[in-house]
Amino acid sequence: MMRALITAPFHNDALEALKKHIDVNYRNWLKSKKVLTEKELIEIINQENIDILVVEAENVDEDVINNTNLKLIGFCRNHPKRNIDLEAANKKKIPVIYTPGRNANAVAELTIAHILAALRKIVFADRLLKSGHVKIESMEDFINMYEKLRGYELSGKTVGIIGLGRIGYRVAEKLRGFNVRILVYDPYVSDEKIKSVNGKRVDLDTLLRESDIVTIHAAPTVETIELIGKSEIEKMKPSAFLFNLASPVIVDEDALFEALKKRRIAGAGLDVFGDEPVESTNRFLKLDNVVVTPHIGGDTFETIEVQSWMITEDILRFLRGERPKFLLNPQIYDEGG
Repeated sequence: MMRALITAPFHNDALEALKKHIDVNYRNWLKSKKVLTEKELIEIINQENIDILVVEAENVDEDVINNTNLKLIGFCRNHPKRNIDLEAANKKKIPVIYTPGRNANAVAELTIAHILAALRKIVFADRLLKSGHVKIESMEDFINMYEKLRGYELSGKTVGIIGLGRIGYRVAEKLRGFNVRILVYDPYVSDEKIKSVNGKRVDLDTLLRESDIVTIHAAPTVETIELIGKSEIEKMKPSAFLFNLASPVIVDEDALFEALKKRRIAGAGLDVFGDEPVESTNRFLKLDNVVVTPHIGGDTFETIEVQSWMITEDILRFLRGERPKFLLNPQIYDEGG
């Protein structure tokens, strides 16, 4: 019977399904509070004769691949190329499976939450009341607070979506019930896909100039590094909001901070930062027009369940001699590997 080492967080039902077919050593890194080094991975894999490795946080480099006898590698990530030496896996004809879109719904829902929280000043209102400085002793006090907390309705606004991939598309779908106009900037998506969410294809400048809400869901690539810089932010309406739940490299953080500080734009929502993990010293927390979350876009129980079953079902396909569905290196099958 094959043996598997799983260090990614895994749903219990999926684990039980796997245990009917393979021996499983489950070491959830979130529970152990430890990410295994490459040296530790090699030692465990060889000592326990591991055939299948499933990780989320660990790096599987050339040394791990070349100094073990792995037959299948699984990554609970959307972009495992950042964690794995795919070239080394290809040379040894090891299939690499992953979990594209595992957290798409989670991030899309958090995006909607950010938008509503920023527009209606929910976080600011909560902070204000908890500060202990709110004392209503007169009608003037009440009116001052009431006017400070006046926000915007989402209905009737123009929402610009940068990147209509798995997450961006779900955001567009969820916005349908809010009676918004949707603009899309994505050079790689089809007209049919844009029309399916009642969107309109536009260039980036048009999206920035016309949108009341700009939400970023593009992948971090050479093309998208600092796609939104100072000049792009200056094209936005003073009443507009910018949301980035995609990648910190897409937005010039310094330019955005200055724009928010000077009220050049109305507000923002951020879940990704150049300096992570986020702590209470994060500079954006000093601003009252920003919603800050510490990179929790995919941090849901459902994300763990989705990734667990995606990996489990592909492992079972592999055991049956079938081609896995979520395969990062299909060429090893196409070449007869």
